[in-house]
Amino acid sequence: MLLKDFYKIQSLIKTDDQKYLVTVLINENHEVFEGHFPGNPVMPGVCMMQIIKELSEQITESSLLMHSISNVKFMALINPFVTPELRLELEIIYAENQLIKVKNTTYFNNTVALKLGSVYKIK
Repeated sequence: MLLKDFYKIQSLIKTDDQKYLVTVLINENHEVFEGHFPGNPVMPGVCMMQIIKELSEQITESSLLMHSISNVKFMALINPFVTPELRLELEIIYAENQLIKVKNTTYFNNTVALKLGSVYKIK
């Protein structure tokens, strides 16, 4: 975990051949939120992208390196004091040349917060 104690995995369930449903709980008291932003904490987009990478590493049991991003849409602000629990739907596809394609949609409650399509290379 790049940011120690930033989040905790509550559940990780394989729902289909290539699909996973993960629930994480964000640590609203993490020091990241002291600077982003004081009095109005917002989840940094790069932190969300890191969580997706780390979950993908855990699922694939591989060390991954970002290769490319084909689509990233931040659709709603995540305030960890209001909605610390996030639901991530991941589709992980093994491709040629040691590449792994990941499609993600992240939710809090019924709100879509992030859609991300990325490709990682196995280190």
